[in-house]
Amino acid sequence: MTSAELPVSHDQAAPLLESNPHAGPAPVWTAIAAQARMELRLLLRSGESVLVTLGIPLGILVFFSQVDVLPTGDRDPLTFLVPGVLAISVMSTAFVAQSIQTAFERKYGVLKRLGASPLSRPAFLAAKGLSVVALLIVQTLLVLGTARLGLDWDAEANGLLAVVLGLAAGTWTFSAMGLLIAGTLRAEGTLAVVNALYLVLLGVSGVMFDADALPGRMADLGGLLPSGALGEVFREGLATGAVAWGALAVLALWGAVATLAAARLFRWEP
Repeated sequence: MTSAELPVSHDQAAPLLESNPHAGPAPVWTAIAAQARMELRLLLRSGESVLVTLGIPLGILVFFSQVDVLPTGDRDPLTFLVPGVLAISVMSTAFVAQSIQTAFERKYGVLKRLGASPLSRPAFLAAKGLSVVALLIVQTLLVLGTARLGLDWDAEANGLLAVVLGLAAGTWTFSAMGLLIAGTLRAEGTLAVVNALYLVLLGVSGVMFDADALPGRMADLGGLLPSGALGEVFREGLATGAVAWGALAVLALWGAVATLAAARLFRWEP
């Protein structure tokens, strides 16, 4: 999967903070909210971005639920696909779209110019996280609504907690991984590496099809990957209403390692 470069203009280096010139700076949460709105617009401004974040997950869900070609074990294809598509949505938005956008913001000097803006760098990252969460809430509602209303799928009502925990942990983990790559590689390198990793994570983690269909020990490896762990959290929650705490712990471990690495290695300069 590919994505075009995301050109960033100078006025996108900071949020549009409307304040009285004689008053003090706007409260930090006001600044974060304004920047989050800007980040959300950037994520959705191009057709390719919308295709990656909204169109592809829904397309996978509808197509493969109707065409019985994926190995799903002894489970109904739709029951298997819905959790996997939720995981794909998290990866597409928090990992692919956000990392590529951030990499090109860094390339064009947007992150560097933040030093002269009222918005601090931690607040900037918080705004990015909020924009991803907002978009993922919309994606989750679209996926579950399409499956329930359009494909006649019935989920375990008690699975809401698992879905919320999965979204929170998945957003954190894949955002940290994406920012780590975007802050250490050049923009073009980020584009190539992120898309390659995205395809690998889809192929070996059991998100798209039953991991038991993979050769050798690859099925066990998939469960240790963040994508496989996230898919298992969603799958267990929507199937039984229970929280897969082991898979959630694997996901959190990836998030902690990626966060520490990003905090240490992320470069704000082009």
